[in-house]
Formats: sequence, C-alpha cells, structure tokens
Amino acid sequence: MFSQTVQDAINEQINNEFSASYSYLAMSTYCERQNFLGCSRWLRIQSQEEYGHGTRLLDFLIARGGTVVLKAVPEPPVQYKSIAAVFEQALSQEQEVTQQIDRLYELALKEKAFAALVQLQWFITEQVEEEKSAREIVAKFHLLRDDPAALLDLDRELGSRTRETAPATAG
Repeated sequence: MFSQTVQDAINEQINNEFSASYSYLAMSTYCERQNFLGCSRWLRIQSQEEYGHGTRLLDFLIARGGTVVLKAVPEPPVQYKSIAAVFEQALSQEQEVTQQIDRLYELALKEKAFAALVQLQWFITEQVEEEKSAREIVAKFHLLRDDPAALLDLDRELGSRTRETAPATAG
C-alpha cells in the first residue's frame, strides 16, 4: 500500500477527473442548447472519457488496498460567451489536469510509490493527446472566426467523433 499522502493525492485526482467529466457534460449541454450537436457529441464523449479516467484511478486504488474517498464535485458553469469559448475552457481544463497529474507523479516518485508511477505513466501519455486535441480544435475556431458555413462544417466534423474503447483498468 501507499503512504497516506499518496493515497490522499490519488483520491484528490479521482475527484479532479470526475469534476472534469461533470464540466464537459455541462459544456455539452450548452452546445446542445445552441444547436451545435456535433460539438455537444464531442464534449459528451469527452465527459465519458474523463469519467473513465476517474474510475481507472478508483479501481487502481482499490486494487492496492486503499480507501476511496469521493468528494463533492463543484458546480460547473452553464453559460459561455460562445461555442469557441467552450473549447477554450476545455483546453484550459486539460492543461490544468496535466499539471495535476504531473504533481501527483512527482509526489509518487518522492514517496517511492512505484506502482502508482506505472499507473500514472498512462495518464501522462493520455494528457499529451488530450491537450493536443483541444489545442487543435481551439486553433480551428480561431481560424474560422464567425464564418457560419465553416462553423457548421466544424460542428459536423466534431460530431463524427466515436467513443473509443475503454482502456483496461490496472490493478
């Protein structure tokens, strides 16, 4: 088992992942209300992925004999300036999660929680992809500006996203 410090930090990250999931769900509903159904679909799938990240850590902690402590999830915003602002927030959120994972990895290394390091390696790789995807979408929104036809094309493109198969949980 890990030190209490590492266990607490993993629990905090579980909560962070569930919070990110909840935030993406709120973003999705905003987009749906604006009739950007492709954006809504992309964000809904992202919400499911973040939930999967939380459960991956939850399962890992249980497998290591730890105690999972679920906390309240903060209420996410429900209004945004624009659809582009939604994805700017998504990028910012991913950058924040990357910092959280990095701090958790650093703590696990300091505490010599080697099993946690192996588990967190997956998250580090995943965050590179998460940030890249969000950054590319934000760049497209900036390029398109207020071109209605181009925005509809981007919405259609984002709506073509399919749910990836969930990665196996590590114990």
